[in-house]
Amino acid sequence: MRIVTRPDFDGIVCAVLLNDVLGAEITEPVLWVEPNDMQHRLVDVQPGDIIANLSYHENCTLWFDHHVSNQIDESFNGVFNLTPSAARVVFDYYKNKNRFKRDYTRLIEATDKIDSADLSWDEVLYPEKYPFTAISTTISSHNRADEPYWNRLVDLLKSYEIEDVLEDPQVKIRINKIVEANKTYNELLKKHTTIYNHVTVTDFRVLDKNPEGNRFQVFSLFLETVVNVRVRVDNNDREKVRISIGHSIFNRKCHVNAGLLCSRFGGGGHRGAGACTVPKDQVNNTMNIILDILDKNQPLPF
Repeated sequence: MRIVTRPDFDGIVCAVLLNDVLGAEITEPVLWVEPNDMQHRLVDVQPGDIIANLSYHENCTLWFDHHVSNQIDESFNGVFNLTPSAARVVFDYYKNKNRFKRDYTRLIEATDKIDSADLSWDEVLYPEKYPFTAISTTISSHNRADEPYWNRLVDLLKSYEIEDVLEDPQVKIRINKIVEANKTYNELLKKHTTIYNHVTVTDFRVLDKNPEGNRFQVFSLFLETVVNVRVRVDNNDREKVRISIGHSIFNRKCHVNAGLLCSRFGGGGHRGAGACTVPKDQVNNTMNIILDILDKNQPLPF
């Protein structure tokens, strides 16, 4: 049996919960998967696999998710629910069965808050002051070499309270790096972001390497805008471009479902955040469509 999930904070917490409940039944390491690869059927999903925080695959044994763009009509084993996090779906399912060995209430409440971007100004600007938020900022799916760290976090969060996890040497180092990286990221956002009415477009394609930083920082810089579109070259394929759409968490007046909009281009996500990957030669056309829809700021007809 194997857990298949994505390398973000929500995915890591899903892996924590499933490891706690299923224990010895998990016979293989976590398979960390990018949503785009799952959506394009590039993942070898096998019978016995438990998918969490990713789109459904008919070969899996159990499926847990909460992304509106991943909702299906066919029957399956598991749970889909439009909750703030996929971890909440897993938590509620097994808590009702009294299966957990530890109390994960604090962890799940924090995961709900982080995955739904229900963050304060202070949490965005100074994440290091908030234990769960600080941990979440150390997780980046951009570098596959970080996989041992993702697995380490699963073990730590399954075994210890957050205060003890923060004392782990690797975690400390990564939080310190993120604090410094956010300073640089702030300046790059100012340099590479353009305002179009109530929409900001952050275009990092001219950079040799995609910068790391707090994805919510852009909203603190452009308070009059309601949504950000971030464009960068795909780390794994330089002939493709990654487009991310995120509602402002400080000016919540965007009426476009970001996940559904991205699903038009083979991606997906939540109402407030989505992403898609397109070939380089389709970027201009894709961006024109996205910006036109965001500029009109009307709910999508589906």
